[in-house]
Amino acid sequence: QVQLVESGGGLVQAGGSLRLSCAASGRTFSNYVMGWFRQAPGKEREFVTAINWNGGRTLYADSVKGRFTISRDNAKNTVYLQMNSLKPEDTATYYCAAAAPTYGMGRSVSNYAYWGQGTQVTVSS
Repeated sequence: QVQLVESGGGLVQAGGSLRLSCAASGRTFSNYVMGWFRQAPGKEREFVTAINWNGGRTLYADSVKGRFTISRDNAKNTVYLQMNSLKPEDTATYYCAAAAPTYGMGRSVSNYAYWGQGTQVTVSS
């Protein structure tokens, strides 16, 4: 079992930046692929980015490539999402997720067994 707690969300103007954090507890954090997803009202949860166990490989949705950066610190059991050049369309609840090692890196919600409670990001125009 892995418990995930996100923090760092808030209200920011378009063009601004935010840094989300996700603290993990439970089983060995470094074993897990970590991902960030987001869900806007009335829309399905969508993939944002993922990172492999040692940070050597990352995946990004086209919509955030070049603006968002995922990273992890296995010593602190934490994964981060640095979000720059934010746009109003980035407004959503952002969720941290963990995938068991056997699933590998993926963009699908079904790849990830563990989820945080979400943190709200609102970008004003």
